[in-house]
Amino acid sequence: MIREPHHREDVKSYLIEGSRDVAVLDTGTGAGNFAGLVASLSSRHPRVLQTHADWDHIGASFRFDDVLVHPTEAEKLRAGYSPDRYVKAFSPNSVDLERVPSEFDPSSGIPGCAPSGWLQHGDRIDLGDRELEVFHTPGHSPGGVSFLDREARAFFVGDLLYLGQMLLFFPGSDPAAFLGSLRLAEEIVADVDTIYPAHDSVPLVPDDVRAIRDAYETVWPGRAPDGHGTLYGYRTADHEFGRFSFHLPPGD
Repeated sequence: MIREPHHREDVKSYLIEGSRDVAVLDTGTGAGNFAGLVASLSSRHPRVLQTHADWDHIGASFRFDDVLVHPTEAEKLRAGYSPDRYVKAFSPNSVDLERVPSEFDPSSGIPGCAPSGWLQHGDRIDLGDRELEVFHTPGHSPGGVSFLDREARAFFVGDLLYLGQMLLFFPGSDPAAFLGSLRLAEEIVADVDTIYPAHDSVPLVPDDVRAIRDAYETVWPGRAPDGHGTLYGYRTADHEFGRFSFHLPPGD
């Protein structure tokens, strides 16, 4: 796990090493020398597998040659992240500026990255004596994907679910598809021991996934929200469940 705890996103990326390649699940915010860190941790050929293409998951993707993403997220990956929005993402209320590398300059934005291939539901990524199964798990984003290492009984879920604020109000988010993805995740975790999300507490256990699915089953039929708020400039309907919450567009 490569963690960035000094930014409010507290994003986690993961390396999964086979005998030939190392899967790089997302590339973080781009604030440090991510590619150099990967090279120092593994001598295998790096294959970046994007769980999705939000800015805090593609920060260093342009520094790699082999980058795969779900087709619905391709344009977002190619676009990168604009300098003005990137600068705002590193404002003092979002990050501990004393921990940001001195050579880092967010005013350059995140350069776009052309995908070298696609991640589709049912694909199997062969890393050499280790295989990852790909599951399309939309909800937070249209091209969200999760990865199952069946032999290791480990499931990597990106931004699908975690013990925190699950955000379903962005353009491209799909609260209905999210329910289907949670039901799929619940089926998958019957055969795993450990779940690795991209934010908040790590790792999770299968009962965490079941609790999240059970809670959302009460939200989707029309449970009244516990309140309304504003997140990232969007109005939200908020459903609180103690260890986690769901944030939907008002009226959904």
